[in-house]
Amino acid sequence: MLTSSKYIENAVDQLSSLPGIGRKTALRLVLNLLNRSDEEVKRFSESFKDLKVNVQFCKTCFNLSDLEECGICRNLHREKNLICVVEDIRDIMAIEATQQYLGVYHVLGGRISPMDGIGPKDLRISELIRRIEKDDIQEVIFALSPTLEGDTTSFYLFKKLKEMGILVTSIAKGISVGNELEYTDEVTLGRSILDRKPFEKQSI
Repeated sequence: MLTSSKYIENAVDQLSSLPGIGRKTALRLVLNLLNRSDEEVKRFSESFKDLKVNVQFCKTCFNLSDLEECGICRNLHREKNLICVVEDIRDIMAIEATQQYLGVYHVLGGRISPMDGIGPKDLRISELIRRIEKDDIQEVIFALSPTLEGDTTSFYLFKKLKEMGILVTSIAKGISVGNELEYTDEVTLGRSILDRKPFEKQSI
C-alpha cells in the first residue's frame, strides 16, 4: 500500500502493528483522524500518552490500576480470603461482568506453555505463594482457560498449593474445552464461578 504521503504511511504502519488491525483498517482510521479537528486529534493522542505514563500493575494482584493498588483490592466489601487465579487482565473483566464473584484476584500473566518457551518462573506464581502465606487465604479458585496449557498450569499450581492446607477449587466445566475464558458468555461464566468444584476431583 503506497500513498502520496510518508506521514500517512508512517501512521498506517503504527496502527497496523496493533493486534487485529490490518493495513486497510489502519488506513481507514488514519483518514478518519485527518478529518477530525486539531483539538480532537490532540485529545486522542494525549489519552495514549496518559495511558502509558499513569496506568500500572496493582502491587497486590497485578490487575491494571491508576494507583498502586487496584479498586478491587481496595474495596473493603470484597472477600479478601478468597482468591481467583486468572491468566490475563481481560479474564478479570469477563468475571466481573457476571456480577457473581465477590472475592479478589491474582493475575498470573499467562500460562505454562513449553512450546512457547513459557515456564513457571515466567509467571507470577511465586508472588501468589507469598500472598497466600502472608494473608489469611481460605480458598483459591482456578479460573484458567480450559485448554491444554490452562490445565497444565492448574495442575502445576495445585501441586504447589495442596500442602498448604487451603481449599483449592476450579470453575465448573460448563465452558467449552479449548475456548479462551474472555470469550465465554457472562451467564455461563457466572454459573461456572458459583458451581466451582474441588480441583482434585476434576480430571485433567
